[in-house]
Amino acid sequence: MNVLGIETSCDETAAAVVTDRREILANEIWSQVEEHRPFGGVVPEVAARSHVIGVDAVIDRAMNKAGIGFSDLDAVAATGGPGLIGGVLVGVMTAKAIASVLKAPFIGVNHLEAHALTVRLTESETEGKAAFPYLLLLVSGGHCQLLIVEGVGRYQRLGTTIDDALGEAFDKTAKMLGLGYSGGPRVEAAARRGDPSRFKLPRPLLGRDNCDFSFSGLKTKVRQTIEDLPEGPLRDEDVSDICASFQMAATDVLVDRCARAIDIFQSRFETTGAMVVAGGVAANMQIRDSIIELARSTDMRFLAPPAALCTDNGAMVAWAGLERLKAGYTDGADFRPRPRWPLDPQAA
Repeated sequence: MNVLGIETSCDETAAAVVTDRREILANEIWSQVEEHRPFGGVVPEVAARSHVIGVDAVIDRAMNKAGIGFSDLDAVAATGGPGLIGGVLVGVMTAKAIASVLKAPFIGVNHLEAHALTVRLTESETEGKAAFPYLLLLVSGGHCQLLIVEGVGRYQRLGTTIDDALGEAFDKTAKMLGLGYSGGPRVEAAARRGDPSRFKLPRPLLGRDNCDFSFSGLKTKVRQTIEDLPEGPLRDEDVSDICASFQMAATDVLVDRCARAIDIFQSRFETTGAMVVAGGVAANMQIRDSIIELARSTDMRFLAPPAALCTDNGAMVAWAGLERLKAGYTDGADFRPRPRWPLDPQAA
């Protein structure tokens, strides 16, 4: 079974072909980073226009690399939300058109579900590694959530950010320090040279009984720390130390919140289960290593997609579409893209 997946929810135009044998036949991405770099962040109108320009070529590249024809596709999937609605519309309308011509099923994929299920593409379910249920930390530029993944389309949210996502805090920190866009990898690189104990930054919600996150106060303290430094250009040492201190504070918060979620998960299920980390921030090695250590200390298996599949990509959309197809979920031509689409609609 071959599924084409199209991802256009933010600033990457991506297309991929995956099979039900967990093979990624092609995974093509056209990044818009250089188009948004002058603005220091993603501009929705620029992103939407770029998706219109690039989506056909990216799909052609993916199909050519996969070595199959459109008639060999069993379904077409596209991110239907959440995301920047202009970009989401481009992907959905393109996928609907292809599916209509082929008379093949169309699947509108929740972008968050695509991240949530990616580990089942990269880990063998037959070995029990990515079997349901598992605990998921979804951490990216737009989202920061802890969820129990009970099955395809079945999610229980334990906690979420009450203000900013961690990926956004990374980007804003980079911007305040003059590191440019995109911020996450640049902050991580600078942090490797820095002293994480030099600046005392807050750990919001640390030790609370719930599993929620908050990063607005941490971001504000970074700004205040920069303003308290001597006037003039920032020294490289100052930038590295602030990045290291910020990253350590963020890591401490994530580990604390995950520990609380693990307690809840293990109290509900007889299995110790797996701790899965997904989303763009999951590519940060300090964060990943710290959660690996937490999982080890609580007898949880740690699972995460390869770094290249943590950021937005078409393979995760194709795989989520395939999982939904196998579970009997398809969508009609009346499917409506949406800027907001919670995985757990019952959560507060």
